Amino acid sequence: MRYWLFKSEPDVWSWDMQVAKGAAGEEWNGVRNYQARNNMRAMELGDLGFFYHSNIGKEVVGIVEVCALSHPDSTTDDPRWDCVDIRAVKPVPRPVSLEMAKADPRLANMALVTNTRLSVQPVTEAEWKVICELGGL
Repeated sequence: MRYWLFKSEPDVWSWDMQVAKGAAGEEWNGVRNYQARNNMRAMELGDLGFFYHSNIGKEVVGIVEVCALSHPDSTTDDPRWDCVDIRAVKPVPRPVSLEMAKADPRLANMALVTNTRLSVQPVTEAEWKVICELGGL
């Protein structure tokens, strides 16, 4: 299993909206960055990810699971762009802010800290455990 982080602006797609989609989940569409797309192409069913509110809040608020493998993004006819489907697993009891992540030396090399603009990014197992610890999981 691999771990990921999915960023979304909560006024566009929020954790509550993701939760409302239930077990069926939702396409993580609209990504137009090759590195983020390639990350989605590398995902496997059952991989877990952090759901991160960007711009407003700037914090990890939930955990999601990849429930459909990479497939063409339904929001474009351009064959270069793929997406995966994700479903909500559980909320993070104590949201983990970007400030908290930057302040923890164990996360100094985390993509969230070093490449804050990438919308879909890998998370190492060690980073996953630290964020879960900080979030009360």
